[in-house]
Amino acid sequence: QLQLVESGGGLVQPGGSLRLSCAASGFTLDDYTITWFRQAPGKEREGVSCISNSKWDSTHYADSVKGRFTISRDNAKNTVYLQMNSLKPEDTGVYYCAADPDYSVRACYYEATYWGKGTLVTVSS
Repeated sequence: QLQLVESGGGLVQPGGSLRLSCAASGFTLDDYTITWFRQAPGKEREGVSCISNSKWDSTHYADSVKGRFTISRDNAKNTVYLQMNSLKPEDTGVYYCAADPDYSVRACYYEATYWGKGTLVTVSS
């Protein structure tokens, strides 16, 4: 059974950092494009960052997080991470990890085939 489990969310002050983890079971993350999406209250879901499978070895970031967030993959642990620095209140939302067999604009920014249940990030003083 393919499963994605996010962890690492929580409450952090503006300017702080968090590292989100996305652990996979039932499949190998390295074969998929992995995207972090987020949904803020009252807003549409957006793709924050994605990492391609090892064939393409590419990463992408939304303009709103470039220079602050870093996505990475640990194949030995079958886990993808999202390091979030210099957090802002507008980064608040539920962060979802998603996997798709294709490497595409769709998979990186709009939609994916497999989803985790999400982890809440709250940036507030």
